[in-house]
Amino acid sequence: MNIYKYSELSSEKKEFILKRAEIDITSYMQVAKEVSDDVKANGDAAVLKYTEKFDKISLTSETMKVSKEEIEEAYNRIDETSKEAITYAYHNIRNFHEKQKPEEMWMTEVDKGILAGEKTTPIESVCLYVPGGKGSFPSVLLMLGVPAVVAGVEKIVVVTPPNKEGKVDDAILTAAKLLGITEIFKVGGIQAIAAVAFGTESIPKTRKVIGPGNAYATAAKRVLANYIDTGLPAGPSESIILCDDSTDPKKAALDWLIEAEHGPDSAALLVSHNESFVHEVVALATEYIQELPELRQNFIHTNLSTYGGAIITDNFEQSVEFVNEYAPEHMEVLCDKPFDVLPKIKNAGEILLGEWTPITLCNFLMGPNAILPTGGFAKTYSSVGVLDFMKRSSFGYVSKEGFTSIKDKAGNFAELEGFAAHAMAVRKRPL
Repeated sequence: MNIYKYSELSSEKKEFILKRAEIDITSYMQVAKEVSDDVKANGDAAVLKYTEKFDKISLTSETMKVSKEEIEEAYNRIDETSKEAITYAYHNIRNFHEKQKPEEMWMTEVDKGILAGEKTTPIESVCLYVPGGKGSFPSVLLMLGVPAVVAGVEKIVVVTPPNKEGKVDDAILTAAKLLGITEIFKVGGIQAIAAVAFGTESIPKTRKVIGPGNAYATAAKRVLANYIDTGLPAGPSESIILCDDSTDPKKAALDWLIEAEHGPDSAALLVSHNESFVHEVVALATEYIQELPELRQNFIHTNLSTYGGAIITDNFEQSVEFVNEYAPEHMEVLCDKPFDVLPKIKNAGEILLGEWTPITLCNFLMGPNAILPTGGFAKTYSSVGVLDFMKRSSFGYVSKEGFTSIKDKAGNFAELEGFAAHAMAVRKRPL
């Protein structure tokens, strides 16, 4: 388990920590190009071929789309405890995202006779990519689907890899039922991204695809970025647990493991200026790890000995400086006065405050979106939200009086930049 003293780190080791698991996907991109070209040329046939090749599932053009009957059956079949949790999450996430929706139009008079404003409209069609792998992720569909629905997107398509039975998990279909989404396809990976980029006989083309995926899906997004908007960059999960002298070591140990169990490429960091506290947390975490399933234990051990670990700083101010330099996906403030710390955190996908707000809550059902920028992109990107599914158009109107008052200034500006036709359009305009 890594334990670093921040002031003693070499520049190479610091760079390694800050880079995280930046997977070189060059080898995947050639495969992505070949598969995408095939899907573009051969549509459904190529999608079905690669689904059988990569996912070991044989489907047809008819069976790769989830039927309305399958959605209803899944909703009726899922146990009530799971349905209640998904429904609760849906309502909280919806309540949060409805507050994000901007007014449809605003306008202001910038000068006499000159009006300018903006109108916001939903993107016409979007694809929500829900990953598969070894689990079911209804939370991802809720985090993508709720803001898309709130934004008013007319056509919402979901793609998700089939499970080993060739179906979509009941929990995901229950989330879809709550969202009112019915266009769901049992397709993932490169072939799914290519299908919505180009359109096939069965899978509609969309304007945008958004959602986390594996290295193949990421490579496909890069290859197809000229054909479809590929949304927020999202890589392996990462977190920082920021502690001060008041932090309960048991809570810190528990929360440190949350994102560490996501996978071997994740990066879970504990940050504190108290060295004895760090060693106490490490000892507690070692005990807690033993209580987890073997798969998760292996992920955590790999994580905390490669990209994750504990960072011991000289003081709390240096801890905050490190947080802002790292720009974590998930940021937990386990401090005595978290709201005093909040203004100091400049770069983070999400900031969770206090000892009763573990990352678990926000990952699933608290309300804020859990699909967040990773790899340091929190310095310039935000979490997924309603605005990811909308676009702004500015507009303007100038009256004759307004035009008369500014035409000479506009002509002067055009001539200053060497645009003769621009200048002529205002200089010779009949009044």
